[in-house]
Amino acid sequence: MSTTNVRSVEEIRNDFPSLTRRVDDIPVAYFDGPGGTQVPRVVGEAMVDYLYHHNANTHWEYPSSAETDAALADARRAFADFFGSEPEEVVFGANMTTVSFHVARALGRAWGPGDEIVVTELDHHGNVAPWEAVARERGVTLCRVPFRLSDGRLDMGALERAISNRTKLVALGAASNALGSINDIAAGVTWARAAGALSYIDAVHYAPHEPLDVKVLGCDFLVCSPYKFYGPHLGALYGRRELLEALDVPKLRPAPNTAPDRMETGTQNHEGIVGAAAAVKYLAALSPGLPRRQALRGTFRALHQRSERLFESMWDGLGAIPSLVRYGPHPGTPRTPTLAFTVPGFLSSTIARGLAERGIFVSHGDFYAATVIERYGLGEEGVVRAGCACYTTADEVERLVVGVREIVG
Repeated sequence: MSTTNVRSVEEIRNDFPSLTRRVDDIPVAYFDGPGGTQVPRVVGEAMVDYLYHHNANTHWEYPSSAETDAALADARRAFADFFGSEPEEVVFGANMTTVSFHVARALGRAWGPGDEIVVTELDHHGNVAPWEAVARERGVTLCRVPFRLSDGRLDMGALERAISNRTKLVALGAASNALGSINDIAAGVTWARAAGALSYIDAVHYAPHEPLDVKVLGCDFLVCSPYKFYGPHLGALYGRRELLEALDVPKLRPAPNTAPDRMETGTQNHEGIVGAAAAVKYLAALSPGLPRRQALRGTFRALHQRSERLFESMWDGLGAIPSLVRYGPHPGTPRTPTLAFTVPGFLSSTIARGLAERGIFVSHGDFYAATVIERYGLGEEGVVRAGCACYTTADEVERLVVGVREIVG
């Protein structure tokens, strides 16, 4: 599907109220999407409509409770299309990190000395710290897979060697939120399965840019964050149903013991779940006239083509600035449209502040991918990070490049 089948960037921008924000009469250009995208109007409206007209707790015999049940079921169907799973395999939680700790604790109850967990240096610590906690509490050995400083890619040979018949789980990031590198998760999942190990995929940075198909991938768990793809702050997990049914999760005795409800402790963020479903529906609606699952794939394919062009312009434009250092894979290779950079002699916070004064919003630091920043020896200031989203324009990329050039001279 070509980009002509998907709504234009100009039409998309009209859907985002925040894009009217200005700094000293200059329109704001949002490049902070890797840390959280802006939200289209339909997402906010869906959340407000739920709170104003349907707000209730679940499973009771009055209309707004039944409407809440229906809304949550609808959200699971939307995310089943997003993941390529069954609705019963969709779990919602506070955020990716909280969900991951919950799953890790449950899995860890069955592990002990002699067992191993594989993690990577390239990952956000949300897919490292939960497994470190299991290792401490249960006496499990943690195996860390390095990445290459030269191109910011995971050492796949080291990953394959790290997986053995002692491995209980492989925790693998689909894409680096710091460097934009896309990993060969299919290979990692295959190696894990061959060794009898489970696979836990962090798709938080991947899901906003590439379509997911957990059944084709064959992973056991996959987690993402809807606020990275135009939704509210929330976490969403795919888990194989038989695993969700069997996990030794802490739960209240009266709570349901069937998947996915047994994974969701307490009353959930109903309005957030409704908003997250609205974000998935919004993405599908960018490719009108198609069934939702097919529409999502078409939307991601088209947005990928657009972002590749924008990212190449960003990479080349920033690369032309003397002394500026770019990190991560080159354009045209498997990666997301997210660029990390530093300029010797300038704090990353100084560059970010200077861009903000020009109406250009970027993030800086380590983004909880602390090991990546440590490996590059960059200290607490980390890097400047700029990412393209569905509403990013070529003019905004040019403003970013010009702004950095003005700040660093």
